[in-house]
Amino acid sequence: MRSRLFVFISIIQAILFLGHWFLYVTIAHFWGGAASSWIAKLAFGILSISFVVASLRGWYSYHPLVRFFYVAAAVWLGFASYFLLASVACWLVYALSAVAGLGWQPAWIASILFAAAAATALYGIFNAANPRVTRITVALANLPAQWRGKTAALVSDLHLGHVRNIGFARRVVEKIKALQPDIVFVAGDLYDGVAADFEKLAQPWKDLISSAETASLGVFYIAGNHEEFYRNAEYLPPLLRAGIKVLENEKVEIDGLQLAGVHYRDAANIERYRSILRNMHLDRNRASVLLLHAPVQTPISDEAGISLQFSGHTHGGQFFPWTLIAKRVWGQLNHGLARFGNLQVYTAYGTGTWGPPLRVGTWPEIVLVKFE
Repeated sequence: MRSRLFVFISIIQAILFLGHWFLYVTIAHFWGGAASSWIAKLAFGILSISFVVASLRGWYSYHPLVRFFYVAAAVWLGFASYFLLASVACWLVYALSAVAGLGWQPAWIASILFAAAAATALYGIFNAANPRVTRITVALANLPAQWRGKTAALVSDLHLGHVRNIGFARRVVEKIKALQPDIVFVAGDLYDGVAADFEKLAQPWKDLISSAETASLGVFYIAGNHEEFYRNAEYLPPLLRAGIKVLENEKVEIDGLQLAGVHYRDAANIERYRSILRNMHLDRNRASVLLLHAPVQTPISDEAGISLQFSGHTHGGQFFPWTLIAKRVWGQLNHGLARFGNLQVYTAYGTGTWGPPLRVGTWPEIVLVKFE
């Protein structure tokens, strides 16, 4: 396990180093002067390792200085992503200018394109920090009469940790309270995988559950892939004390509706996932809802008679150009409501962010589902 982790980190660091090298070469060529000095070389060298170093330290500590370092490194990584695109564009525009004999000054080319990149990154930061409500209506066959007109709030991928912390958790919970759903679903990656004060982060959920105006049917949670960075004893007890109901690969009855939940790691293997669903003894003649972090194994879910699956995980790619890759990889499961046979799947963009706290081409969402 450690050797695989070392290889993964080494590959990521190599990619980051090459990206920063290309960024430095571009800036040095187009601006020259101080941009090509040894100080600039040193700065880009340090920046190239900042996110990996911050991540390694952040896994073990949530000291304020560690959090500040992590946030700064994550923000820089977002800006660097768009500066890298600007660098590619600089060389293309420069070549076009040379071929066409336009005589455009390299410094002006770089200034315009890097300014556009910085503006895009700034927009992405503000966009990612403001979750919006997505309202959908889902019709389910054999839905109990008492569920018609009821609403559920779906959140996923809050990634609470160093970047999104207690303030963000409170804002999300306050938005959920304002919607006054009958039930709340938390579809995994509640935490980011870094060190955190889990007792403190669970407090907003305790306040929501104790509220008389919302979530009268409860708050239900399943784990995502980022929870696998922790031991269950680290993060689960505070959630349970807050009143959140953790679905341990099981089915429960909620006012006549079958609600099932499978943790991310247990859906990775097809046969294990099929066995878990089979052991739930789902009644095909009644509506059922499944919480599963990633929108995977849909043929198995349909085979088991699941009516509706709620997932997250994809982030929709989070920000351009990764949005294009995510759409290519996940297809119609990238975001929104899709149908596979008798199964409907809603994949949420997620409420928080992972890595660079940016969203460009996607938005952070709280999904309010009305049942018909």
